[in-house]
Amino acid sequence: MRRVLLTGGAGFIGSQLARDLVGTGAEVVVLDKLTYAGRREHLDGVDCSLVVGDVCDPRAVAAAMAGCDVVVHAAAESHVVRSLEAAQAFLRTNVEGTRVVLEAARRERVERVLHVSTDEVFGQVEDGVACGEDAPLRPGNAYAASKVGAEALVHAWRHTHGMSVTIVRCTNNYGPRQHPEKAVPCWTRAALGGGPLPIDGTGEAVRDWLYVEDFSRGVLAALEGWRDAATWHFAGWQHRTNQQMAELVADTVGVGARFERRPDRKGQDRRYALADRSTREALDWAPRVSLEEGLRRTVAWYRAHPDAWS
Repeated sequence: MRRVLLTGGAGFIGSQLARDLVGTGAEVVVLDKLTYAGRREHLDGVDCSLVVGDVCDPRAVAAAMAGCDVVVHAAAESHVVRSLEAAQAFLRTNVEGTRVVLEAARRERVERVLHVSTDEVFGQVEDGVACGEDAPLRPGNAYAASKVGAEALVHAWRHTHGMSVTIVRCTNNYGPRQHPEKAVPCWTRAALGGGPLPIDGTGEAVRDWLYVEDFSRGVLAALEGWRDAATWHFAGWQHRTNQQMAELVADTVGVGARFERRPDRKGQDRRYALADRSTREALDWAPRVSLEEGLRRTVAWYRAHPDAWS
């Protein structure tokens, strides 16, 4: 890698990717619209260029991509709850934005494009089931559907134009700099403030948790061990119900867990799970950060940044 365009690089996962890409010696250009979840300060201390622009703007994307040999496309609207009432923004950014990025990469003759997707493209799965790379896609909400649409475009541009593109999917990431609309920072801030932790429904929905640094390391491994047309899965294999995870957060903060019960989310998917054995074997990758250590690091960050998003 010589020069990398990283879309969404001022967001939660993107800012970790920016740090780690710079650490490889790559010249990194971040393209970010700086919406509510993307912030300049997320890139403090990171030796990269920041271009403020929209992935749906062909001119902005083309200008940022000029001279790049690799594109990591991480920009996305990602909060499921928002997608339930405002699906248009998700279709615009996640589908149309992906088309714009792919078309710019084709025109620029970029050597490699890596597209960041999610375990939610498979929809809910039953206990004991984990989705392999070629499992049927059955999205259960507008966010997941928009990510399925983005993946479809990746396959189409690869098939039609012969582009070298791969897809990475991951389970629920958590860690520093994540917006408090997401579960772990929401619970962390509530526990630090001495309030109850909000739980949707019974709290029995199951998620698999992966520390953001481990996922970022996986993306770098996919770039280093490049296989054209590959789809890589990155899972933490740390499945917890939402209530169990909230209790772990409260315990890490050092307070007793008190809960505020809220109505369950519309169309709540009960469980997600990815099968990632082939990824682990091919890329020699596995998570290094335990759930307990990852939560300690996460809580420490929010404790040190009490005014973030205030």
